[in-house]
Amino acid sequence: MGQILKLPIRVSKFGLRRVPKRNKNVEDPAQLQLFPKPTARILRFGSELSLFEQALMLDEKGDSQAADFYLKAIAELDCVADAYCNLGIIESKTGRTAKALDHFTNSLKHDPRHSEAHFNLGNMYFEAEDFRLAQLHYEMAAEFEPSFANVFFNLALVLSITNQLEGAINALTRYQQMASGDQARVADDLLDKLRKTLTASKTSRAGRPR
Repeated sequence: MGQILKLPIRVSKFGLRRVPKRNKNVEDPAQLQLFPKPTARILRFGSELSLFEQALMLDEKGDSQAADFYLKAIAELDCVADAYCNLGIIESKTGRTAKALDHFTNSLKHDPRHSEAHFNLGNMYFEAEDFRLAQLHYEMAAEFEPSFANVFFNLALVLSITNQLEGAINALTRYQQMASGDQARVADDLLDKLRKTLTASKTSRAGRPR
């Protein structure tokens, strides 16, 4: 890994990302081929809501029952990868880091292209200062969901910290192109500092005797 640098200005990364309600016509890839449909059903308090949707509704309200409903959704093979991902966020918020990592990893076992799970793992590894794995998961999240602006901002931070300045500038430029006006302006100072740092670095290398 490259040299670890301090960021030129104080900035904060975007936090964990919960999986929202999916289109009902989109099947869970793990459910399509790997598992049979269960015959027993759990009674639901809303006939039009799936177990995952019930869990998500509770989660958005901060209800402690959300975790139990995500587990029920997993047991019934309802949006398994999504449920594991959102469970990981709940565990992370309560400080159970190992359990959170386990849930995010299980999400990827059921859907290796799950962008939210990759993004959230990137954040967990960022917090642990394992920047190599953080970069890997951010890059995979960006590949699988290239319209997700926040992943490019967090990727730019990791690349800045590890002195990959050209990559950081490219990622931050991508973020600015997709973010709204106020959000894009947040990156202005950082982008300016990165460009100046890169220019100074190139000038310094050019002036060294060979």
